[in-house]
Amino acid sequence: MIPVGIIGISGYTGLELIKLLINHPIFKIIYLANKTGNTTLHKIHKSLFLATKDIEIKDINFDYIKQCELIFLALPHEESMKITPKILDLNIKVVDLSADYRLSEENFNKTYTQHIDTKNLQQAQYGLIEWNRNNIKNANLIANPGCYPTASLLGILPFAKYIDGSIFIDAKSGVSGAGKTPNNNTHYPNINDNIFSYQPLSHRHQIEISEKCSYFSHKNLKINFVPHLSPFTRGMLVSIFAKLNSKINPIEVLQEIYKNEKYIRIRKEPVDVKSVCGTHFCDIFAKVDGDDLYINTSIDNLLRGASSQALACANLIFDIDEDIALPKVAYVP
Repeated sequence: MIPVGIIGISGYTGLELIKLLINHPIFKIIYLANKTGNTTLHKIHKSLFLATKDIEIKDINFDYIKQCELIFLALPHEESMKITPKILDLNIKVVDLSADYRLSEENFNKTYTQHIDTKNLQQAQYGLIEWNRNNIKNANLIANPGCYPTASLLGILPFAKYIDGSIFIDAKSGVSGAGKTPNNNTHYPNINDNIFSYQPLSHRHQIEISEKCSYFSHKNLKINFVPHLSPFTRGMLVSIFAKLNSKINPIEVLQEIYKNEKYIRIRKEPVDVKSVCGTHFCDIFAKVDGDDLYINTSIDNLLRGASSQALACANLIFDIDEDIALPKVAYVP
């Protein structure tokens, strides 16, 4: 057994991690924490009552952390980098679900705040497994990708060399993507029977998509990203539009690039959210009309866009089967 801990268990991604790990045959949860402690798992997540034992929730305490071999950080942005150096100094591996280690120092400082752990920022590996698997295997610190970047990059990267000019991304996420803390946008009378864009062309995930697209494709492409909050709980649907520089069969391109990837499903028709919710799958469809390219992807924003992707990375860095405990059956109907 490999002892693991989760810091930041109060939110949705923390809950999803627990649900995955209680069925993991190798990782064993020995430490759960939030900022305050002094409560129990069932008080925070009533849905887990009798599904697992009622574990005491501790505060962030290094006496407990040092008993683990792996720590998942499901903390708000700008919080993980405050404790990650101390965890790594204990020779404990870290999978961070926040944005703290995803970007270059320059882009992080422009998008969030001044980074305080630039040493480890330079060593972190981006956890997009299909495009960075070998580096992830040898890493001590994983920067788990954002949900919008995951769904966008998995669609764009197979076609990057065939694209010239700007890429336009229309992305729609379920309300769980806004987090557990309520706000005006997620207030039921506002989001019910409603849909709207937010932070168009300025959302912080735009720079993440742009930076990683350039990193993995070795090509600079202008990314235009418009997210929409949508009136469903979980899931993400992304539509991507671009101009081609040569003739291609888009389905054949996808099938060749992802031929060995069991969690990428190439579809022959437009994808939907319901078929991936509750799973680690990313469904992808693409179509060409002349030199116009349309790419359509869907993921579960809380799983493939967060917690199951974090678990897959953790499996890799401990050299165990990447497939272990990843969810495969969708929440249908």
